[in-house]
Amino acid sequence: MDTARPRTELEQEQDQRDYLEGFYSQGPPPWDTGITPPELVALVEGENPLPAGRALELGFGTGTNAVYLARHGWDVVGVDLVERAVEEARHRAARAGVAPRLLHGDATRLDEVDAPGPFDLFFDLSCLCGIPPHRRDAYVAGLTRRAVPGALLLMFGYGLGAFDDPQAGVSTEEIATRFTGWELVETTPGTNPFPTFWFTLRRH
Repeated sequence: MDTARPRTELEQEQDQRDYLEGFYSQGPPPWDTGITPPELVALVEGENPLPAGRALELGFGTGTNAVYLARHGWDVVGVDLVERAVEEARHRAARAGVAPRLLHGDATRLDEVDAPGPFDLFFDLSCLCGIPPHRRDAYVAGLTRRAVPGALLLMFGYGLGAFDDPQAGVSTEEIATRFTGWELVETTPGTNPFPTFWFTLRRH
């Protein structure tokens, strides 16, 4: 019988931080490919491109997509939990000659970082799906308070069962339930050999 005690909420948050820092200590993690996803490119450069405005990236990693948005005229703010990733992202931006504001902080505690908004676009490449469940409503509330009417959120998430951790991953049902004040416009399965999804949401 498994007699291990349940992890406290603070311990779950520390576990997440340790997990991410462990990946970055060995080089870019597998989700940090250095390639801007075509789903984001389609929003910025597609047939009906979004007009450049203010964008907030949650969990920007080494800065690939923050730099991409800045190069295309967006005023970009990013928040990431891992200091090593923030440092690398700042170096990447400097080499690219752009200046997104890249902040070390917690995407579920946006009031504690200098990211007041408002924003027209939010981008999340596998950030929410790794956040402990007890912090996910705070993540949603932080975005919602900073979103202009009609703002878009483009989010990539690993599905339930993609990790050994039963608390990791996200489902369409959870997105639809948690994001009150938003419309779930589209859900597109990813092309990975395990469950992944692209979610597009619009602020009412």
